[in-house]
Amino acid sequence: MKLATAMSRLGTETAFEVLAKAKALEAKGHDVVHLEIGEPDFDTPANVIEAGIRALRDGQTHYGPSAGLPALREAIAAEISATRGIPVDAANVVVCPGGKPIIFFSILALVDPGDEVIYPNPGFPIYESMINYVGGKAVPIRIREDRGFNFDVDELLSLLNDKTKLVILNSPANPTGGVASAEDITAVADALRERDVMVLSDEIYSRILYEGEHRSIAAEAGMREKTIILDGFSKTYAMTGWRLGYGVMPAPLAEQVARLQTNSNSCTASFTQIAGIEALTGDQSEANAMVEEFLRRRDVIVDGLNEIPGFRCHRPKGSFYVFPNVEGTGKTSKWLEQNLLERAGVAALSGTAFGAEGQGYLRFSYANSVENIQTALGRIRDFLAAEA
Repeated sequence: MKLATAMSRLGTETAFEVLAKAKALEAKGHDVVHLEIGEPDFDTPANVIEAGIRALRDGQTHYGPSAGLPALREAIAAEISATRGIPVDAANVVVCPGGKPIIFFSILALVDPGDEVIYPNPGFPIYESMINYVGGKAVPIRIREDRGFNFDVDELLSLLNDKTKLVILNSPANPTGGVASAEDITAVADALRERDVMVLSDEIYSRILYEGEHRSIAAEAGMREKTIILDGFSKTYAMTGWRLGYGVMPAPLAEQVARLQTNSNSCTASFTQIAGIEALTGDQSEANAMVEEFLRRRDVIVDGLNEIPGFRCHRPKGSFYVFPNVEGTGKTSKWLEQNLLERAGVAALSGTAFGAEGQGYLRFSYANSVENIQTALGRIRDFLAAEA
């Protein structure tokens, strides 16, 4: 079998590979603390589950419109209008089975071979994978520890040229937990406003924020018609398995993205969309409590990692990840990923899973209990002490 050439340019998401290895070790009787996968360890809020069950019983098991059920698109438009402070209606919304399709479809719709796309590095690996897949040129903007895991605006501006077609932003960020400042967002908007460049603003962690208010570049003057907002339900409402995300974008682009969905997966499951309406409009207490617990866990894992010789851990302002610098251990990121899993029973990800700029870092997800986080910290400390 001869595969299409483009397949050789398609990357992966290492978190699922490490998860599979961890599960294989567990099947052999090993005890593993899972800090590798970016998935809330909470149940979906009860009111959302009940809405989904009612939808199934009410027969919401058939095809729906490719762009999403009108009622959910309207609820999303109302949510974005309220939280981003911009006028949005249902025509701007496309509902997808998860957030990744918005990355996939946006790049397919906008990027021709040879076009340049600026993306964060270290960053979510699917950005670079999809840019390469369509034949675009992936242009990394370094996410810098010395700037609180943000980019340098002047460096980003230096990368812009006539071939730049798309700029990808992610705040709060995976894998670093960094949050872009209001000043930096305004500066980027000022630079892009008069250019023929779109922005894909990945805001999937917008509700998992520990200080300040979420700031979207779409709210900057002149940027609403140049921005695609990616958001969804997986992280905020612990709905990863429901596969429910969305994009908010200019209506003409939304029509094209809906066409791509028609050609790929037809539509998003109707009963999950009904549950999504309840998630947005119903009781928010469980979602809010989850963020409060993440904050408690953040402080436990940051403080604990900073006590381990060779580790230096920045305190993130959002998401549920820490990205400690591990250069002081004298070990490579990949060596630590492998040996912490196989010999210490702690599943984590090498920073290089998120791009070349991730060398010298590990990513830990603190979407696990405080007890398990403390167990993992003890295992890491003991393992490195034995290696010294």
